[in-house]
Amino acid sequence: MGEASQERRGAVLLPRSCCHARGAASGHAELAACKMTLTTTATTPATSVAQAFFCLLLCIPWGSSCPPSCQCTQRAGAKAVLCSSQHLEEIPKDIPRDVVFLKLDANSITRIPSNAFRHLSHLEEIDLSRNAIEKIDRAAFKGVAAGLRSLDLSSNRIRSIPKEALLALNAKLRLANNPWHCECALQEVLWEARLDLDSVQDITCHTAPREEYVGKPLLQVLDAGVNFCSVRQRTTDVAMFVTMFGWFAMVIVYVICYVRHNREDSCRHGDYLRSLPSAQAPAETTSTAL
Repeated sequence: MGEASQERRGAVLLPRSCCHARGAASGHAELAACKMTLTTTATTPATSVAQAFFCLLLCIPWGSSCPPSCQCTQRAGAKAVLCSSQHLEEIPKDIPRDVVFLKLDANSITRIPSNAFRHLSHLEEIDLSRNAIEKIDRAAFKGVAAGLRSLDLSSNRIRSIPKEALLALNAKLRLANNPWHCECALQEVLWEARLDLDSVQDITCHTAPREEYVGKPLLQVLDAGVNFCSVRQRTTDVAMFVTMFGWFAMVIVYVICYVRHNREDSCRHGDYLRSLPSAQAPAETTSTAL
């Protein structure tokens, strides 16, 4: 009896070993082992049950669980989360915090919201190619800008992108095969961001301020001397000039109306004074009577 009790008490201490394994792949095995150990402690005192329950909590992979439909593995000694071709419509919320390589390519993601990867402080590579991304928020990559080394946004539906979302990155960018609208923000990204040289030629103007630029690589258009930022500046200058001219015209009209109104008031006042009886008429009447 004593030996059996000792074995049961020993079984309570064994769960600590079931928590040594790492990674989401072994999470289910760990949980099963801990449940089995908890079952063996059903007849032990309350303290033993409490210890087993505490071990069960430890065995649950809170921080390293793998998102459904994704595969978590090791790549070059670092954690990689592979979610390619899984019909995802948004970025998974339960990506492990220690992920280094994240593949979300060939899905149906349409938007990258603000702070989408902020909790992934170890992230170095993101592959978002071949999705349906149309909108990228300004703070989409906030929190990972410093450590990110590679970002693939090629083959999506991106027409425009806030330059603040990309210019803060040190990562090498792939932006090819998107229906870009060639404008100043895209030109600044091309000039200032770290673009992948092999894909720069595939950044093509799907729409542009002038029809002659449509269908041409952005780099070719810029090499021809086109400056989309100066076009925007000229447009802004014209708008300011029109606004100033409008205000000036309003002031002139106001002054003219004011002068005309005062002149009319003066004329009415003069007519009123002329309509009054002359002051000399009573004096002449008095002298005649004398």
